[in-house]
Amino acid sequence: MASTTDKNVTAEIREFLSTRRARISPQQAGLPVFGGNRRVAGLRREEVALLAGMSVDYYVRLERGNLSGASDSVLDSLAHALQLNEAERAHLYDLARAATPSGRRPAMTASRVRPTILRMLDSMTDVPAYVRNGRFDILAANALGRALYAPVFDSPLFAQRGPVNTARFLFLDPAAQDFWADWGKGADDSVAFLRTETGRAPHDKALTDLIGELTTKSDEFARRWARHDVKFHRSGVKHLCHPTVGELALPYEAMDLPADAGLRINIYTPEPDSREQEALSLLASWASTGTVVPSGND
Repeated sequence: MASTTDKNVTAEIREFLSTRRARISPQQAGLPVFGGNRRVAGLRREEVALLAGMSVDYYVRLERGNLSGASDSVLDSLAHALQLNEAERAHLYDLARAATPSGRRPAMTASRVRPTILRMLDSMTDVPAYVRNGRFDILAANALGRALYAPVFDSPLFAQRGPVNTARFLFLDPAAQDFWADWGKGADDSVAFLRTETGRAPHDKALTDLIGELTTKSDEFARRWARHDVKFHRSGVKHLCHPTVGELALPYEAMDLPADAGLRINIYTPEPDSREQEALSLLASWASTGTVVPSGND
């Protein structure tokens, strides 16, 4: 009997491939269109099979969720036919590994932050930084990171349960609408990052529980989750509206910790001589003295 994880992986493969197929028109794929009455959005299965150089029966088998044993050349051909980007291609390979018995070993995630990393965080006094896992649990932060993310750390959501989780805050705390200057983009990105993590760690029960909770409690999350979008979280600009120092546009880098599987450090680096640098200097002065950062209501 198939396990719940196996069923979830099969469903994920089926939905991922069908949603990628539905978004590509024959014109985008360079295929001729005969007749004007197409009953499917995007490409038909036989069109994907043609583009990927495989039989229709084999592609149907793949889209039904059976990627077990698919070779790299098959996956590459499928990725090319469906015009997958880098993150989507990696997700396809993750799903294929999860569907193959020899690749089903759980992806381990470190459960604690090593003292060396904690000392490194504490040494960063001029920039906000924190360590998180793939579920968006913040496992450690330096003083300026806590000051920057004060609305998240102070959320009633985490008064009696931990750890602090930015995805939970984003979708379940109304204060997130004020903290994220572009809440919609933050929501889209967070869901895409979580979807990517499900391919990397399909056996992570805590991740499955988080997704189940957010899907049940947030229509906004559920609607985005149904898109099956994936995205890498590497770098960008975070737009926040801090209750004390106002709007901030902070470039960030998100880097994996090679010795700590599944953990990454996020570091925010303001432009030199910018308003953001001045605002962070103000937050840092409060954080360094142990002063409670004033709220916007004080």
